[in-house]
Amino acid sequence: MTTNRRHDIDALRALAFLLLILYHVGMYYVADWPWHIKSPHAAAWLRWPMVVVNVWRMDLVFLVSGVAFGFLSRGLAPLALIRQRALRLLLPLVFGMAVVVPYQAYAQGVANGLVAPGFAAFMARYLVGGPWPKGAFDGSDFPMTWNHLWYLPYLFTYSAALALLTPLMRSAPILRVRAAFTGLRRWRLLVLPALPLMLYTLVLAPRFPATHDLIHDWYLHALYFTVFLYGYWMGIDEGIWRELERLRGWSLALAMACIAAFIALRVTDGDAQIVVWASRVLRAAYLWTAIVAILGFAHRHLNRPWRWLDWANESVYPWYMLHQTLIIAGAVALASLRLGPVLEPAPLVAITLIACWVLTDGLIRRFRWLRPLFGLKPIGDVGIRTSEPLPKCLRMPARNGRKVGPWPSGK
Repeated sequence: MTTNRRHDIDALRALAFLLLILYHVGMYYVADWPWHIKSPHAAAWLRWPMVVVNVWRMDLVFLVSGVAFGFLSRGLAPLALIRQRALRLLLPLVFGMAVVVPYQAYAQGVANGLVAPGFAAFMARYLVGGPWPKGAFDGSDFPMTWNHLWYLPYLFTYSAALALLTPLMRSAPILRVRAAFTGLRRWRLLVLPALPLMLYTLVLAPRFPATHDLIHDWYLHALYFTVFLYGYWMGIDEGIWRELERLRGWSLALAMACIAAFIALRVTDGDAQIVVWASRVLRAAYLWTAIVAILGFAHRHLNRPWRWLDWANESVYPWYMLHQTLIIAGAVALASLRLGPVLEPAPLVAITLIACWVLTDGLIRRFRWLRPLFGLKPIGDVGIRTSEPLPKCLRMPARNGRKVGPWPSGK
């Protein structure tokens, strides 16, 4: 059996979710940004490093998910694909909402003074749908909350929509649009895909602020579905990946210029309409050029069979599901030690990473009944494989004597 993999996509997916862990630790410490609980040592200076990551972090995740979806959908009928996606995304979502997420809601409710201490009593009430005082915790208006697991229903919605649109996506007009997109070169690849993102930021963002409730999130839906579609289109087209690699230096320089100008405008805190519009345009330009730079550097430097990659591919889904609850539990446990803003963050990161590793490698990956609850495939069925070699026109070029296949694993 021939196994073809896109190692850069696999590696980028794992690293993006590792960055998500560090970002959520930062959310505990950054001042003036609402989160489930906040450190008494919250710092205002963290806002700008967080902005540098915040603008593109989830857009990158959805683009990589779009690439993976393109490979996963090969040879599957739309309804079969939707069933597969439901099993891999919605089953872990329901389990996560019932088992993994509740401690986050409990800790936030206690911190807000709207939930009585006692986790067992909280769980007995949570599992029957409350009710809770208004604003007790994020999502307290609903029977259960999904908190950081919102990515799963969003990804399922986009995957199901694209699966149902398969006949349209294979029509001649859409194939011409796809060919035009993958045929973008030089400045066009840096500018044209950013234009829809700019339009959403100018028109939708002021009217539909982020909610993560799936129903009213029209700005984020437009943004995330577009980059998801970009990833789906990019897929195995070796021409656009070579161009992303070639433009990596230019895109990085443009991204740095855009974010510097964006921060400069935000620091001035001007409320003139032209300043607001300019900052939104710069934000969208930075989002896309940063993604182009990341994809280009990843394709250049990560497209190899790293020894840690198989382990990372098996671990990333459980780590994603577990990490935020572990961050909050760690923060609560460390608060009583009063370590201060310098000494506390390092053990909080260490506790989160070690707990993710112990629970995943020591428990979740070892039990067949636990694996699907955390989005893992059955033992012995890891990664995406094909029993036939790819047609020559679809193969990625060899590099340094190694064949580089286009198939990633992934959710």
